[in-house]
Amino acid sequence: MKNKSAILLIVLFICLLVVKQSFYILTEAEQAIITQFGRPVSKNITGAGMHFKLPWQTVIVRDKRILTWNGNPNQIPTKDKKYIKVDTTARWKIVDVLKFIQTVRNETGAASRLDTILDGVTRDIISNHNLVEAVRNSNAIIDSIKKMQEEVQKLRAQGEAVVEEEFSGEIEEIEVGREQLSSMIVDRAEPELQELGIQLIDVQLRRISYEESVEQKVYDRMISERKRIAQKIRSIGKGEKAQIEGRLEKDKVEIESQAYKEAQQIRGEAEARSFKIYADALGSDQKFYDFIRSMEAYKKAIKPDSKLLLSSDSDFLKFLK
Repeated sequence: MKNKSAILLIVLFICLLVVKQSFYILTEAEQAIITQFGRPVSKNITGAGMHFKLPWQTVIVRDKRILTWNGNPNQIPTKDKKYIKVDTTARWKIVDVLKFIQTVRNETGAASRLDTILDGVTRDIISNHNLVEAVRNSNAIIDSIKKMQEEVQKLRAQGEAVVEEEFSGEIEEIEVGREQLSSMIVDRAEPELQELGIQLIDVQLRRISYEESVEQKVYDRMISERKRIAQKIRSIGKGEKAQIEGRLEKDKVEIESQAYKEAQQIRGEAEARSFKIYADALGSDQKFYDFIRSMEAYKKAIKPDSKLLLSSDSDFLKFLK
């Protein structure tokens, strides 16, 4: 009985071991293939959860998430003979575990191959284009300046006085742009990376810089260019300000002129009415008129503390008798 129990325990242990070796679990971030004696016997297994395999088969697991590659800054000459340092970064993921294992084995090997492929393609793309193509993404600055120049011409055509500073210096137009260069790098590198079981999602030019010997000169030139652009915009603003102030001054003069005209008209009508009332009142009684005129003459002629020597029969004092 003891021997039978021991044999039963051994069989049970072997069954548990077989069951354990027959099932495996993949997380949401993992994918795998199954090999048998070194030969692949399955395609990519990407579903998360518990999976079955034969006990003597091996599961090789790789990451299913999007991974990041950061290149080393390289010195690259542009088409217009300017030496720059380009720092690139990329996102990629494993889409074929079998090819990935057969070619680069793991992420360390993949990073090495990405260094070789992406650095080479980036060098080729950058060196076949001018520096401005890797720096700017559009011609928005040039379009803005052209629009401002058109506004200045319109104002001058309308007879407006526009104070405009002379703008010197050319801003080079782009034909491709930074984003398109990144897309070109992806398109060029994608076929080579597919052979490694890798899908390249995107490549970005993270940083572009000059050599230290010329970097300060370039910064000075960029500052000067931006100042010229700012001065251009400022001059347009001054022209519009002068136009608005001119309209305000014109409106002000018109309002004051109209108000003065109305005030004079009202004042004239009031004086005419007062003169008429005064004349009617005085003209109705000649003696009253003489009395009022004499009183006004007394008021003007006889000042405070004045002394007059007049005869008693003077007509000037007849109303004081």
